[in-house]
Amino acid sequence: MLKIAFCDDDEEQRAAIVPLLRGYAAAHPELTVKPAVFSSPLAVLDAVEDEGPFDLYLLDVVMPELSGIDLGLRLRETESSGLIIYLTVSPEFAVDSYAARAFHYLIKPITPEQLYPVLDSAAAELERQKAACITVKTKDSLRRVRLDDILYAELASRSVHYYLASGERLDSVTVRGTFHEVIAPLLVDSRFVQCGASFAVNLFYVISAEKRYFLLDGGKRIPLSRALAAQARQRWLSYWLGGRESVQP
Repeated sequence: MLKIAFCDDDEEQRAAIVPLLRGYAAAHPELTVKPAVFSSPLAVLDAVEDEGPFDLYLLDVVMPELSGIDLGLRLRETESSGLIIYLTVSPEFAVDSYAARAFHYLIKPITPEQLYPVLDSAAAELERQKAACITVKTKDSLRRVRLDDILYAELASRSVHYYLASGERLDSVTVRGTFHEVIAPLLVDSRFVQCGASFAVNLFYVISAEKRYFLLDGGKRIPLSRALAAQARQRWLSYWLGGRESVQP
């Protein structure tokens, strides 16, 4: 099932885009698309609180009460990992959208030729994220963990500690190889980057790349080693902005 939340305060825009979503759902019965339509950003937040997060959010940027960018930030605060696609009349909001870790943005008026390929990409990305897992051997059991649930990994006392979005910490048994070798299954995924001798981070949860640390949702700081700082920050930019900007060492 693909749960989509579409929010736009403009009635004409809703009237134009809802048929496109229905058309996409009809063309892709295998996805079981379930669109929900909202005219208020606050109504989206209420629905997430009452019914749980959506897989995909289509959000107008300029809205009363709360802008689409601010709504995206609020969704991230609730630990919603759903993909966000912004709908805007101007490309000037593209850079702002990275703060909410947007998957894409589309320029109005929205056409099927614009929307449908992006929805295809979003559905494929969601499926990839759900399928991507690692197996962690702890002292008690083998644990299968989804990569999108991992905030970061840290080597401490010869054990890799996996910090999860749920707040749980999962500790591996004593590792015999190097940290880089142990976290290799993470690093093959574009979301993860090693940023120090004993840290690897999920770029999806990084909200700011500072000179010497990554800032994660919730305020956690992940240190960047001097040797890897520039490369790690460039990877973050590439992940969220397509590498259109460069960083200074």
